[in-house]
Amino acid sequence: MDLEQIRSFLTLAQELHFWNASEKLFITQSALSRQIKGLEQDLGIQLFERNNRNVKLTKAGTFLQEQWTRLSEEIDRVHRQAKNIHEGTFGLLRVAYPGSIAFGFLPTFITAIANELPDVKLELVEPTDVSFEQLLLNYQLDLALRRDPAENPALHSVVLYSEHFALIVPETHPLRADNFKDLTQVKDERFILSGLHHKTYYVSCLRELFRTYGFKPNVHIESDFGGMILSLVAKGLGISIMPSSYASNAPAGVRFINLPNRTNLYAAWRKDDNNTVLKNVTTILQTVAEGFQSFSKDYNA
Repeated sequence: MDLEQIRSFLTLAQELHFWNASEKLFITQSALSRQIKGLEQDLGIQLFERNNRNVKLTKAGTFLQEQWTRLSEEIDRVHRQAKNIHEGTFGLLRVAYPGSIAFGFLPTFITAIANELPDVKLELVEPTDVSFEQLLLNYQLDLALRRDPAENPALHSVVLYSEHFALIVPETHPLRADNFKDLTQVKDERFILSGLHHKTYYVSCLRELFRTYGFKPNVHIESDFGGMILSLVAKGLGISIMPSSYASNAPAGVRFINLPNRTNLYAAWRKDDNNTVLKNVTTILQTVAEGFQSFSKDYNA
């Protein structure tokens, strides 16, 4: 007994006519008759009552029609899912990201995946003080979005886009792009920043930025959530420094002033990973990144 015999049986059970069933199956009536006889012999069951004029199912045949119809539908579903997995339109992808992209780039990227690959499930991870390279190499992650490039030769590492850091002040603040010179103008003000004690590459860039201007900021409020920081700046509770792409989704009441210092966003994944879901997602990723790079150029112009 094989799937071909079962499908032939189901077609005949639906048509109850050998000629019509053989036409649908693109085989001869004699070939169909041999398949049905072989199936009955294998099962030791009579499936059809037939004479020169009529074909009808036996009770056992009716039972098997019901059961095998459900089985056939499940097999078709499994085959479709296997094809989707092969084509990279179904599966799970574990993605690490830095908090600095959670407000702008990341939601845009996730939306693009949801639109183009609706059956792909994402598991988002925001590791802190953990080696993203080791997580990738240990197969605990599939894709890492980072502010620092990967150094391990077993990993792909590509720059997605580059952008300025920006000083973010309340709209009522006296500093504007036309009278801003450098950060020493705000060295005595209260800052709202990610915790500068963190060991992430992004925070190390912030520390280096302040070292460049020769002062340690008065961090009045610490937060790793960009949306919260912008809301607090808009309320006049302090100023901040964040990547300029936050301006694309900034609330009313804040002003962005670009700094000469820049930051990059990188993507990293295993070179030997043949996961077709990952291939499709990285294609979407680079398309979204091109849009953000265009925004950065327009904004910085």
